[in-house]
Amino acid sequence: MTEPRQATASESVTVRVPAKVNVQLAVGAARPDGFHDLANVFLAVGLYDEVTATPADALRITAEGHDVDQIPLDRTNLAARAAELLAARHGIEPDVHLHIVKDIPVAGGMAGGSADAAGALLACDTLWSTGASRAELLDICAELGSDVPFSLVGGAALGQGRGELLTPLPVGGAFHWVFAVADGGLSTPAVYREFDRLTADTDVPEPTASPELLAALEAGDATALAAALTNDLQPAALSLRPDLAATLEAGTAAGALAALVSGSGPTTAFLAKDPESAAEVAAALLRSGTCRATRIAQAPAAGATVLR
Repeated sequence: MTEPRQATASESVTVRVPAKVNVQLAVGAARPDGFHDLANVFLAVGLYDEVTATPADALRITAEGHDVDQIPLDRTNLAARAAELLAARHGIEPDVHLHIVKDIPVAGGMAGGSADAAGALLACDTLWSTGASRAELLDICAELGSDVPFSLVGGAALGQGRGELLTPLPVGGAFHWVFAVADGGLSTPAVYREFDRLTADTDVPEPTASPELLAALEAGDATALAAALTNDLQPAALSLRPDLAATLEAGTAAGALAALVSGSGPTTAFLAKDPESAAEVAAALLRSGTCRATRIAQAPAAGATVLR
C-alpha cells in the first residue's frame, strides 16, 4: 500500500465565493432516500466569503466576521470535508489551515456553508496543484451537498435532481437585491420536514422551471422576474418562523418589486428596481424593527474565484 504523500506549497491561496438566492425553488415530494427532486433556479449575488488555504502541520479551521460563533471550527465544517475529500482522491494528507472570513449570513438560506466548501475546495486544489479537472471538482462538490456545485460555478443556473445537476442560464442584465437578516437561524432539514408535513395530504407536482422566470432572467427584466419569483419552501419556513411575515410585508410596503424567503430561510430577499430603490427598501426594513440587519447586493456574481 502506498503511503499518502504530503502536499507541498510555500504560499497561501485565497478564494472568494458568493452567496446565492433562489429565484425559483420548486420542490417535489420526498423520495425514498429522503431527498426531494428540485427545480432550483440559482442566482449568485455579490455577498462573499473568503477562504484562505495555507500549508500546516494538520487540518485546522479558523474564522472571523459576522456570526462566526455559530459555525463549527472542527472537521464537521463543510470546508474541512472539502479538503479531506480532495486530499483523499490525490493521495495527499489534508494538512492545511483554512481561514474563513464570513460575510454571507450564517444559517440564512444563502448557502454560506456551501460557499465555504466550494471556496476551500478550489483553494486547496490550487495550493496543492492537484490538476483536478472541473468535472472532478464538481463531483466532489455534489458529494458535499446539493448547493455546493453552484457555489463553485456562480452566475445563474438551473439545479435539478437534489439541486446538484446544473444547467447554466443566460442573464441579460443586473438585478438589485436587499437581504434582511433575521435573528437566529433555520435548519434546512427541519424546513423540509415541515414541507413534508404541510403537503402530506396533497398531490405534489413534479418540479419544473418556470418559462416566464427563465425568460425574465435572460431579458434582464426585474419587473417580469418579480412576477415569477416562487419558493415552495416559504410556507414551511413561515410556519416555523411566523415572524418572517412581518419582514416580508415591511419590504413590500417600502417599494420592493417582490419579496420571498431565501431558500430555507430565515433570511428574506427583496428585489428592487434599481440601486436607489434598494437603498430605500434596506433603510425601511431597518426602521421597521423586523430584522437584525440588511445587506444590499447585485446579481449575478461570479462563482468561486482565486484572488491571490
